[in-house]
Amino acid sequence: MTISIRRVLIANRGEIAARVARTCRRLGIEFVAVYSDADAHAPYLSDATAAVALGNPLAVESYLNAGKIIAAAIDTGCDAIHPGYGFLSENAGFARDVARAGLTFIGPNPDTIESLGDKARAKALMQSAGVPTVPGTSEASEDLARIGELAEAAGYPVLLKPTAGGGGKGMQIVRAAADLPEAAAQAIRLGRANFKDGRLLVERYVERPRHIEVQVFGDTHGNAVHLFERECSLQRRHQKVVEEAPADGLAPATRAALLDAAVRGARAVGYVNAGTFEFIVDSAGDFFFLEVNTRLQVEHPVTEEITGIDLVEWQLRVAAGEPLPLLQKDITASGHAIECRLYAEDPGREFAPCAGSITHLVWPHAARVETGVRAGLAISTFYDPMIAKLVVHAPHRATAINEMLAALRQTAVLGLTTNIGFLIKVLDDDAVRRNEIHTRYLDDHLERLNGSVSLAPALACATALCFAADRADDALRASPQWPWSGRGPAGLLDRAALGSGAGLGSVVLWAGSQTHLSVIEHACTGEIDGARAGQVFRIRSEEREVIVKASTDADGLWRGTVDGLHWIGALDASNIDLQIEGSHVALQRYGARSPSMATGAGIAAAPMPGVVVAIPVAIGDRVAAGDTLAIVEAMKTENRVLAGCDGIVGAIHCRVGDSTRAGDVLVEVTAE
Repeated sequence: MTISIRRVLIANRGEIAARVARTCRRLGIEFVAVYSDADAHAPYLSDATAAVALGNPLAVESYLNAGKIIAAAIDTGCDAIHPGYGFLSENAGFARDVARAGLTFIGPNPDTIESLGDKARAKALMQSAGVPTVPGTSEASEDLARIGELAEAAGYPVLLKPTAGGGGKGMQIVRAAADLPEAAAQAIRLGRANFKDGRLLVERYVERPRHIEVQVFGDTHGNAVHLFERECSLQRRHQKVVEEAPADGLAPATRAALLDAAVRGARAVGYVNAGTFEFIVDSAGDFFFLEVNTRLQVEHPVTEEITGIDLVEWQLRVAAGEPLPLLQKDITASGHAIECRLYAEDPGREFAPCAGSITHLVWPHAARVETGVRAGLAISTFYDPMIAKLVVHAPHRATAINEMLAALRQTAVLGLTTNIGFLIKVLDDDAVRRNEIHTRYLDDHLERLNGSVSLAPALACATALCFAADRADDALRASPQWPWSGRGPAGLLDRAALGSGAGLGSVVLWAGSQTHLSVIEHACTGEIDGARAGQVFRIRSEEREVIVKASTDADGLWRGTVDGLHWIGALDASNIDLQIEGSHVALQRYGARSPSMATGAGIAAAPMPGVVVAIPVAIGDRVAAGDTLAIVEAMKTENRVLAGCDGIVGAIHCRVGDSTRAGDVLVEVTAE
């Protein structure tokens, strides 16, 4: 059925802009894209009816500039604006301005956004509707003394939540009164920086709950339905990492009550379009309302996978004034879906965002991939560092987990560090497989789940890659000494096939500021994963023997296993870029660097471009390795710059408010 909306401006970027465009394309609706200077070559701009430049990459000058976006919609003849998520999607003022301009805002009405966007007001509204809420006041404040009083009234531990916030940004758990001042100051600072509102809501912190959210839809004809629930308990510092639908193991009575409460809450506020009611569920099965997200959620694909419903199409139809396409009795769910958020971030550095260019990009064939990037593009420091969302759907949760693990291992994002390795460890964790999870599970087990790959396998892979590449020319292939003419039995290396003699050679590599020597002891042809012919190496690295299997494909990447772990790699004249079980390792050939380029442990440098927001040390202070020397804010995230050794602060090269470039020296410590 044709929708009356003819042309839509997509007021967003990246994967969500591409996602909305896909549905518009399918429905025959023209769409207009907008882009900042940083996104001038982004894939989501392709085949748009028009693409409008917003200029400065700073979000406040581009994607948060309501005037520019509305003017772009009018100038290109649009009759509606889809805000996606983030940016202006939950801005009531923007929604009102869109309506005043004679355009349709594809989302809830402004009054609903305003009332539910304020967590304090939302809590009061849900209490009036009979929806259970977390113990604590609905008053919000940014006065430290008043926050202390509210915390005492709620009872420790408490959760501090920016009242205007979303996505867990700025939330702080406080277990004792002595910890409140610092935590509250940080939450206020983040609230002001991210939402221009530092007021905090103080609630009792419920220990180890599950985070369950319900997708709702309402229309202008008085209909309101749910599209079942999603499990969002796998979080790191309140940021969702893995989402699932439905919530496995939820008691039928609890599920029914949750879904009913969400629809009851939606009806109470006359909710129109897509929205998500978020709850926590304690160990006893009692649930409490958290907040309403008045937009399409990042994790909406898992709901689409189990229901077969295109939520963006529903948004467009409801915005056009149509009734909901289905009644509650006609909405069904089947199977289990999982979504993983793939970020450009370094798990080894407290998940600091990692800007940089993607040199190679390979997606799995058997997964739904939502992305806004391609090989050759850079992940900017200006925006959220999400690269993609991988989504799988299977008949059962256990099968879905296995399919997601396979998809993650087939994914290659080279050129920068990502969280793929962390995601693999999370989904392969025994407790996660048994669904024995809660919102603190990842934080409680972060050290175990975030273990990095040891250096020996990485050096061995790089050594094998260099050795094979350096010898892959016609003259050597014709030589009797070419080692790939023999095959070892049962996958073992056959020394006789190589002739007599000690090793085949050695490779020296840089890993950080250190050099490492690896010796290629033996090599032969063999099978990789039992499916294709490749090369098998026995390499001595870091004083131990490592078996590397490798083959190269048409895409120019090398793949194989090392110590039973999956690896993917690429090399050029100087650099070797590897993913080992998803973890990124960057190495260099010895000739690419001078030994004088190594940096000392006492140098604390900015990990990325950003702004210095705190310097908790002074010259002369004694610090220990791991102490915070400075805090740099980038991509709306605070990144701690840590001391690399014990010592005395000898110099500070920055001030609060300074802009930094990646690698700028901020603090120097004289090592003891």
